[in-house]
Amino acid sequence: MSRKLTFIVPGDPDQPTGGYRFDRRICSELRQRGWHVELIGLGGRFPVTDSRVDSRARQAMDATLAGLAKDSAVVIDGLAMGGLPEVVRAYRRRLDITALVHHPLFDETGLSPARQKKLKILETAALQGANRVIATSRFTADRLVRLGMIAGPAQVVEPGVDSAPIGHRVRARLQGRESGPEQLLCVASLVARKGHRFLIEALAGLGCHDWRCTLAGPDNRDSDCAAAVRSDIHASGLAERFELTGAVSQAGLDGLYDQAGLFVLPSLFEGYGMVVTEALARGLPLLTTDGGALGFTAPKSAAIHVPAGNSLALATALVRWFETPALRRDLTGGALEARSRLCDWGRACNAFIRALTAPAAPA
Repeated sequence: MSRKLTFIVPGDPDQPTGGYRFDRRICSELRQRGWHVELIGLGGRFPVTDSRVDSRARQAMDATLAGLAKDSAVVIDGLAMGGLPEVVRAYRRRLDITALVHHPLFDETGLSPARQKKLKILETAALQGANRVIATSRFTADRLVRLGMIAGPAQVVEPGVDSAPIGHRVRARLQGRESGPEQLLCVASLVARKGHRFLIEALAGLGCHDWRCTLAGPDNRDSDCAAAVRSDIHASGLAERFELTGAVSQAGLDGLYDQAGLFVLPSLFEGYGMVVTEALARGLPLLTTDGGALGFTAPKSAAIHVPAGNSLALATALVRWFETPALRRDLTGGALEARSRLCDWGRACNAFIRALTAPAAPA
């Protein structure tokens, strides 16, 4: 196949979320293999569900696809294409279009039933207008088929992870010299789906234990949620134990991982959860939920799983973690064992290239 690819994402490609980081890293790996890759960020508001409000996004997608030569290979991030089925389908026979799905759009938390229904209809039509579909987890691929959103199987390309040193506090635990407060780390954008408020509610009742909690991630994606998180922290009476960092550089993030003793991800739903493998790369055990793919991404030998959206279950699990040294040692051992099996980005890119050569689905 041609080693030329156009990769289309909604908005600024440099956004610090897992989906955008996946897109950027795959593009980088392809370029290292000699591919010519153009990463294009579309203007407008996504996902598109109202043609009057989002005409800029619709026009940006149409103009970008119209400007590509016949038979060009194009990958479109699902957040960009999910609400524009008529535009995608108009170019299906002229271009080789691959849809990349991190998780279905209607699985976002906080949507009304009517908006969920509309997003599912639009995204189904868009995916069925693509030549092939790549999902970033087996869970998401199976879900697309089970919900009837695609007719045949999706190609699966799970994210890779960079190698990283074992964290300072993890090493101290292994050497039997843990000291100081428990350091909890959550890396996630302040949006409702990430479940921060359930974690804060859980910790609010655990003031008798010695802990500190860092919430690291962009706080400008959902201003209402960010304000609610800050309000919950203030109301907990334990505000001095929380730190909200906002978006963090990679160097800053490395420092937070190094000092953490437990990684906590209370998400209501994840299509994969790249931060899970990034924590495991440091040997960090996890407390997470069963939301979406998290039951598969976070191995049971390295993680405590609780029902999504259940602050009491989170609190109970945290008490077990605080009060049971054997549990901390066992899950740390499980994390280190899982660390040895992680897939790097080179293997992920190889899988992506194979997926791009998969036969086109029937029109």
